[in-house]
Amino acid sequence: MRRIGFIGLGNMGAPMARNLLKAGFAVRAFDLDADALEAARAAGAEAANSIQDAVRDVEAVVTALPAARHVRAALTGPEGAFAAARRGGLFVDCSTIDVETARALAAEAEAAGHQMLDSPMSGGVGGAEAGTLTFMVGGAEAAVERARPILSAMGRNVLHAGGAGAGAAAKICNNMMLAIQMIAVSEGFNLAARLGLDAQKLYDISSTATARCWSLNDYCPAPGPVPSAPSNRDYRPGFAADLMLKDLRIAMQAAQAAGAVTPMGAQATQLYAMMAAAGRGGEDFSGVIRYLDGV
Repeated sequence: MRRIGFIGLGNMGAPMARNLLKAGFAVRAFDLDADALEAARAAGAEAANSIQDAVRDVEAVVTALPAARHVRAALTGPEGAFAAARRGGLFVDCSTIDVETARALAAEAEAAGHQMLDSPMSGGVGGAEAGTLTFMVGGAEAAVERARPILSAMGRNVLHAGGAGAGAAAKICNNMMLAIQMIAVSEGFNLAARLGLDAQKLYDISSTATARCWSLNDYCPAPGPVPSAPSNRDYRPGFAADLMLKDLRIAMQAAQAAGAVTPMGAQATQLYAMMAAAGRGGEDFSGVIRYLDGV
């Protein structure tokens, strides 16, 4: 499988497409942003002039789009990719969308004669650039194996979560936990500062003690301890707070539908909504430490 259609060249999609090119895939890319499309062309991709053109005569189509409505608009309907692609295509959606939409799209793909996987990712822009993303994949085992060489060119871990929608479910659960952890770590560092405890000292202790987690050890919200973290570049994302809020809202809708009790998830959603309302949604989600310190 060597020829890939790629739809969505944003902060995540653009480096993912570049990694496919580096791995030897031929990529025909499309994005509504002319500058993003030109950058992909300069990196070696073929620039498509439409979604239909992007999926013409390709073995697989990868989508990396902001929200469920964008995925549905790109794939469905008479002008969508399902209709334009040759029968038997493989669709790999790396967007973060709700479980119901993921399952509905998989059914529509099957009706059109295609296979589809929901394959959201974790690892942020840094992981996309380095090719170290983790993909949480929902769909049939045969389709996962078919997609594995593609996903492995863009990430380090390809984990089959279960049937259609399972990848989307894993992603929203993961990001809800991540948001809660980041707020907890931020509160700890803010308290330490008020108590006169040096951030590096707290990091040295907590990163090897029971509070250790990715939000602390690898993505510390306090400036200093983790040089590669957004906290050391004025909280430029990274993974924007607006995107975390979107994922949290999807998680809360799923929790309500499933009857799951998620009080901490609800609190995290409220805090990130307040951060966004304060005009700071474009900051990295770890910037919640700075928002909390000013509340």
